[in-house]
Amino acid sequence: MRGSFTRALTGALGVMAAVAGTVASAAPAAADSVVVGGSPAEITDAPWVVALSSRDRFGGTRAGQFCGGVVVAPTKVLTAAHCVSREALGGAPWQLPDFSVIAGRAALRGEGGQEVRIADTWVNPAYDPTTNSGDLAVLTLAESLPGSYVIKVAAPGDAAENPGTPADVYGWGDTSGNGSYAASLRSARVQVLPDGACERAYPGGFGGVSYRKETMLCAGDPRGGRDACQGDSGGPLVARGVLVGLVSWGSGCGEAENPGVYTRVSAVVPERL
Repeated sequence: MRGSFTRALTGALGVMAAVAGTVASAAPAAADSVVVGGSPAEITDAPWVVALSSRDRFGGTRAGQFCGGVVVAPTKVLTAAHCVSREALGGAPWQLPDFSVIAGRAALRGEGGQEVRIADTWVNPAYDPTTNSGDLAVLTLAESLPGSYVIKVAAPGDAAENPGTPADVYGWGDTSGNGSYAASLRSARVQVLPDGACERAYPGGFGGVSYRKETMLCAGDPRGGRDACQGDSGGPLVARGVLVGLVSWGSGCGEAENPGVYTRVSAVVPERL
């Protein structure tokens, strides 16, 4: 919702644009520097990053990619709850016969890797689409991915969540905030920011959404220019080698005064996946 306020992929369908806006907005950046202000990423360095795909719903231009996800167990992928909403998918997840994840592939329309169907979808019962709190879904895959694809999830109080910690956000989303999507995986170096930065940026009021540190994590570049954007929703924020956040929402892309807001996975991931 990052454009209108969340961050999924904008595409030919109006609903797709809504999802894109819902996931992560971003400010202008150089063309093809996806995840605004980023650079190309090798899938071998980040095998846990996957693309959520449905060609039936979103077309084949981007191999059906509309959100990101992260592998946390051989058959489990975390993503944002708003990515699997009826608004985003046009119905329930099980109604999309080709709903799958693309794993082990940096170039969406390239070769290699594998496409695995999603057998089941669990949405955090505490997820509130009005406030974006608890923006988490767990996808169960029909087949197991290699154990080498799995990344560890940060535990509550992990030092990786401390303000000032360098972190990397990954995705195939908008590289400019103007609908310029990347064909291959990108990453951008940001840093975990103090909760106060997002509390000031998103105080709520006048119908606005407020930042909630209990279930959200704030990250970005204090100078602006680096951020997640539309199409990156559900993708990973990694710090010190562990997963600390999932791209969730924000206002604009790469704007210094509007940091990215991520789902704080240590607070909302179920103990048993």
